[in-house]
Amino acid sequence: MNKTNTLYEGKAKIVYETDEPDKLIVYFKDDATAGNGEKKGTIQNKGIINNEMSAFFFKLLKDHEIKSHFIDKLSDREMVVQKLNMIALEVIVRNVAAGSLAKRLGLPEGTPLKTPVLEYCYKNDELGDPLLNRYHIMVLDLASVNELDEIEHISFCVNQVMINLLKAKNIRLIDFKLEFGRDEKGGIVLADEISPDNCRFWDMTTNEKLDKDRFRRDLGGVEEAYQEILKRVTA
Repeated sequence: MNKTNTLYEGKAKIVYETDEPDKLIVYFKDDATAGNGEKKGTIQNKGIINNEMSAFFFKLLKDHEIKSHFIDKLSDREMVVQKLNMIALEVIVRNVAAGSLAKRLGLPEGTPLKTPVLEYCYKNDELGDPLLNRYHIMVLDLASVNELDEIEHISFCVNQVMINLLKAKNIRLIDFKLEFGRDEKGGIVLADEISPDNCRFWDMTTNEKLDKDRFRRDLGGVEEAYQEILKRVTA
């Protein structure tokens, strides 16, 4: 398999077309951004860590019959994935109040939620990725009611699988973001990545942050946190 054209370059990844029309190559960069791109920097070896951790979680989810776009890990920074028609939604699952949810609801950060909360954001940089509800999604024709039902079912299944794994490793899964696409038959498939870039991981004993919040909030020890969460999760 060979790369052909660059299909898309985002803040953290480059997606390449290949000489096999149904497959893409995703390259994970070390670039880091926060605040809708207002803060920029580099996290050493972030691309390697995010590629390794995403591959680990996608394989774990496959073992639990949750389908993703992941096909194979190609190199330290690259994976081969199934080409999908991506849905312009970010799906956020929250177990503990943190970040924007804590601010919006006036809850102290770290407050356990009585039930997992699922939120949608419109994946649109020009609009600042605004929050959406099901009615907004239907008005924008982003997904059908049945597709949203499937997306929510998969998201909550992913949440439970990850909680069960991470609890045994003394890690609290605070929240995480997922993306989805449609395959050639119109089926809903999990996509993007699962890594410290789009998940909040806290040490269960100390509440130490082991994710991108260390970069967002200038907490220091960013590279060390990424290395630590990779070591714990994949051990």
